[in-house]
Amino acid sequence: MIIAIDGPAASGKGTLARRLATHFELHHLDTGLTYRAVAAALLANGLPLGDEQVAIDVARNLDLAKMDKSVLSAHEIGEAASRIAVLGGLREELVNLQKRFASTPPGAVLDGRDIGTVVCPDADVKLFVTASAEARARRRTDEMASKGQEAVFASVLDDLKRRDERDSTRSVAPMKIADDAHLLDTTEMDIETAFQSAVDIVANARKN
Repeated sequence: MIIAIDGPAASGKGTLARRLATHFELHHLDTGLTYRAVAAALLANGLPLGDEQVAIDVARNLDLAKMDKSVLSAHEIGEAASRIAVLGGLREELVNLQKRFASTPPGAVLDGRDIGTVVCPDADVKLFVTASAEARARRRTDEMASKGQEAVFASVLDDLKRRDERDSTRSVAPMKIADDAHLLDTTEMDIETAFQSAVDIVANARKN
């Protein structure tokens, strides 16, 4: 069983994906971390972000088991990941890696920007999780503040809007809602309500 979850940054898709994976006893992969892991390696070794072949070489040696979300969540790594995500050859390498992960029994929940449209177009269930830019900025600001990081709402909002624009207009695998995806707007939802809504969508899809 494969569940594909797409959506913009800070929409809640990552939290939902992890909880759905636990609930349905499936593997989980935050595909965004694969781009962040490549970006982190490039930054750590002083390598150029625009050299596609170098990025591909890094991706081929990626160990999914060693990706540390707490480290890879750093803002500068996210910015670098968004920049290298437009490299077609790198995307192809990472998509193949993500497809192999998804095909491993008993199945998986994958979240990202192009899961339902590119990585797992034949997924059993597809969700597109979204929320207003303002709601997402509030969540991200609160999250950063809880970690003792400096967070200014206006700056976070501007950053999210830039990322949305970049992700939705890139020429390679842009972020968009798959034709057969279920739209889940979490703007007015707390995490428990959003989770139960997602569980209901998956459960109903499994019946059909």
